[in-house]
Amino acid sequence: MVWEVLEAALDRRVKTAGAAVLDVLDTGGGTGNFAVPVARLGHRVTVVDPSPNALFALERRAAEAGVADRVRGVQGDIHGLFEVVGRGGFDAVLCHGVLEYVDDPAEGLRNAVDALRPAGALSLLAAGLGGAVLARALAGHFAEARQALTDPAGRWGAGDPVPRRFTADQLTDLVGDAGAAVEAVHGVRVFSDLVPGGLVDTQPGALDALLRLEEAAAELPAFQSVATQLHVLGEKRG
Repeated sequence: MVWEVLEAALDRRVKTAGAAVLDVLDTGGGTGNFAVPVARLGHRVTVVDPSPNALFALERRAAEAGVADRVRGVQGDIHGLFEVVGRGGFDAVLCHGVLEYVDDPAEGLRNAVDALRPAGALSLLAAGLGGAVLARALAGHFAEARQALTDPAGRWGAGDPVPRRFTADQLTDLVGDAGAAVEAVHGVRVFSDLVPGGLVDTQPGALDALLRLEEAAAELPAFQSVATQLHVLGEKRG
């Protein structure tokens, strides 16, 4: 679903920018899960990631996909973004799985938006608080569920591998404060992490039905509040 929303946003940006090839920045893009498919659409993609191993895997993946000439990997992070890329030079910025791990999410998101050209598209994907609370409760870890619900960072305990989680309101406020207008919010993996894998694998048509259910629930605020991840699509003002 995130890919479908992103692809549609890139198509709209092509029309508004009047250019068939866009400059896309993928912050924390790792091995290229999104960067390589974006490059397959014909766009130029710069991936900024702190891991040299991930960037090596990105280079190999791009070569195997035949898009090595359109994908560039640069070692860095979102806090030092303008040490490695230019400010205001991109038509779209992907910030997926980044805000959970940075020291200052507000500063990181401001940098992401500042990297955009006016009316450029922002794709933000971050861990959702409600999904973690629900998952811990359904697993019988009620004290951990309550801890996540009341913890300022949304963590369920010292063993929680995710440093920070967000509500939809928190993410949309961050996007607005960073200088972008929110166009859409989607809940991601509302049901998928709660359904037994064996059920999906053994019942004919179950996977397609689950995906259709996810799509139907994604834009409803009631289900966004319990999603494992939240996706916000924004546009830079001005």
